Amino acid sequence: MKNILALLSILISSSSLFSVQAGNKTSEPIQSVPFTQVHFTDNFWAPRIEINRTVSIPSAFKECEKNGRFDNFALAGGLIKGEHKGDFSFDDTDPYKIIEGASYSLAVKYDKHLDAYLDSVINLIKAAQEPDGYLTTCVTNKCERLSGWWGHARWEKINSHELYNSGHLIEAAVAHYQSTGKRTLLNVAIKNADLICKVFGPKEGQIHRPSGHPIVEMALAKLYRVTGTQRYLDLAKYFVEETGRGTDGHHLSEYSQDHMPILKQDEIKGHAVRAGYLYSGVADVAALTNDTAYFHALTRIWYNMASKKLFITGGIGSRAQGEGFGPNYELNNHTAYCETCAAIANVYWNQRMFLATGDAKYVDVLERALYNGVISGVSLSGDTFFYDNPLESMGQHERQAWFGCACCPGNITRFMASVPAYMYAVQGKTLYVNLYAQSAGKIKVGSNEIGLNQTSQYPWDGKISIKVTPSVNEAFTVKLRIPGWAENQPVPSDLYTFRTPAGKYIIKVNGKVIDSDKTMGYVAIHRQWKKGDVIELSLPMPVRRIAARAEVQDDLGKLAIERGPIVYCLEGKDQNDTHVLNKYISENAKMDATYQENMLNGIVTLKGIAKEVSLNGDEKEVPFTAIPYSTWNNRGPGEMAVWIPYAAQYAHPTPAPTIASRAQTVVMKAPIQNDAPLISSPEESTWGVNDQWEPKSSSDISKPYHYWWMKRGTTETLAYEFEKEETISNVEVYWLDFDQYDGNYRVPESWKLFYKDGEEWKEVEAKGSYTTKKDCYNKLEFKTITTKGLKIEAKLQKGESGGVIEWKVN
Repeated sequence: MKNILALLSILISSSSLFSVQAGNKTSEPIQSVPFTQVHFTDNFWAPRIEINRTVSIPSAFKECEKNGRFDNFALAGGLIKGEHKGDFSFDDTDPYKIIEGASYSLAVKYDKHLDAYLDSVINLIKAAQEPDGYLTTCVTNKCERLSGWWGHARWEKINSHELYNSGHLIEAAVAHYQSTGKRTLLNVAIKNADLICKVFGPKEGQIHRPSGHPIVEMALAKLYRVTGTQRYLDLAKYFVEETGRGTDGHHLSEYSQDHMPILKQDEIKGHAVRAGYLYSGVADVAALTNDTAYFHALTRIWYNMASKKLFITGGIGSRAQGEGFGPNYELNNHTAYCETCAAIANVYWNQRMFLATGDAKYVDVLERALYNGVISGVSLSGDTFFYDNPLESMGQHERQAWFGCACCPGNITRFMASVPAYMYAVQGKTLYVNLYAQSAGKIKVGSNEIGLNQTSQYPWDGKISIKVTPSVNEAFTVKLRIPGWAENQPVPSDLYTFRTPAGKYIIKVNGKVIDSDKTMGYVAIHRQWKKGDVIELSLPMPVRRIAARAEVQDDLGKLAIERGPIVYCLEGKDQNDTHVLNKYISENAKMDATYQENMLNGIVTLKGIAKEVSLNGDEKEVPFTAIPYSTWNNRGPGEMAVWIPYAAQYAHPTPAPTIASRAQTVVMKAPIQNDAPLISSPEESTWGVNDQWEPKSSSDISKPYHYWWMKRGTTETLAYEFEKEETISNVEVYWLDFDQYDGNYRVPESWKLFYKDGEEWKEVEAKGSYTTKKDCYNKLEFKTITTKGLKIEAKLQKGESGGVIEWKVN
């Protein structure tokens, strides 16, 4: 294997960005230290990275084998015959992302078997590439079943994901080349990049359109750094500049991150993953072209995210609809989407913002996402995953080994292998220490190689010792990041506040306390360093409570719990009655922190006394145990909550079962309207309309609800199936009605109610009219029936979708 350390300096997010703030007096760029130069030896990250190497990467490749991802390349290459498999035009990216993660893994620990396996997969990809460089298998395979995504010809639709495929191909190819020195996949990527340089751009005869699903911008910038080929950077810049212009007359869309030119934006909107990838690519282009205007636009957009749209876990994206952002302060817990990929994109973006400024506030957000929102997306065993990461659950959430849309497992594999890259950065003769973990590293500071050995039990303990071993005794600066959580700022805005002070951090060099004035979140230690010098940093880690701004309605009357960088939750598995939502913890309740080596691979738990509230209002003291949010759902499904009520009126007593709550909810096929019996069969189970949470309005999407996804103006159904016959005389329906950037949800134009009579569905004999009022229950009285099933048949308004928040049966 070739010497790769120099090349690996640009593997992940190690962009050399210009300094744009006065706090950086030097004009030299900040560069992150390659992950190959930092080796974790701790009990937190080292096991996770090893599990990623030995479990996550092999299991993800196995799922690609099982689900036809590799077959699609073989089919496109004429190596086999058959039908294209999968449901999405971007399935090609699953192998690309895993190749990227596997390549990073090879760079750290060589594996002959994995190396050979990658070669075999890459040969399939090479075979699938068309002679001119084109590579999207569903198009080459002429999969008309997926034509809704890509159309009927190349580059027909902005949301075809062809450029998204290219972006992940390039990222995988660069990683594989830099890790192994082999050019096979890199040559495939270069051929593909050369094609898109011909097809897209400002010239006559080219397509005038942005990427649709960003990542190709980051990828082209990375390919430019590896090859030095200017046209790759030029095209990345073109895609950035073309965003929101609509030059070719296509419909502008928040979903495609194409709603407005970036220089005019001041609010983060649309699809959360696309946003994080786009703004990371913008930062790369701004860095490489010295464009401060784009960086200042990024600063505005970032502040909107950090002050109004950032979950306490570091997750972003509140809505399942469009996988994106809602309005300012919409940070609902139960329905939080917080896609795993979005948390990863948030890390990418914040790393680039730090590299541009040297400001620790960006690392504060990065660390919050890293320790909470990212690693919650993968099980401790490494073989099951979350797509979305809610902050509250009634037990309906469960990790899966794979998904039809499988972007998150592959993304985890490539990200986990690279975590050490976010630990250190260098600017001239200044060394930034951004993250803390027991580890060993060798880092170039100027011409001097510095050995750094951290000893710590972080994140469980705030005592950190860093042994500094320069090759040559020399003066340079070490900048220690003092996390916002170690003082009085959970995030770098007023979105969240601590209810109590943290205590005082202490810094020592060779046992002597030093002056600890901070600038931009760092304490700078400038001295003549010699072998054996030791820095000691003591960060206070009391258990602290966090409140959200009053505008965050779902957090009213609740507090989150945090210790160090770790956000905690209550999980039903640890409570005596298995329930969480029926409890409150008073603000002054004492909590004891204890490290438990044999629980969830070793965690610090928090224990104390809560109050349990019954339906009649009675309260009793009960013990509680809180665990790190990132470790929930590793013992099966159950209730969970991050934001905990601090008074009885905000708790949710466990409701008594009802006819509706005991029912199974299913989406039914629409009945055939003819003389035949009205017979239909279930398509899929759904959740939410019988969960017994009372809505505040028709736009209250803070708790589970049902919506007819991608349906507009059609007749849709929703049914209850009862375990036994029930005698019923009325129902109450609370209709959904809210605005959404990729399609609104409205009360239906009309509806009917049917009951099951044997195998037939018959309409009830209504005693009054069917109503479709907003912000209230719509009650329908009818002649008493005895049945094992009910069905709503709703005619949606023209051009609009719809849904049901709650449906009671009496």
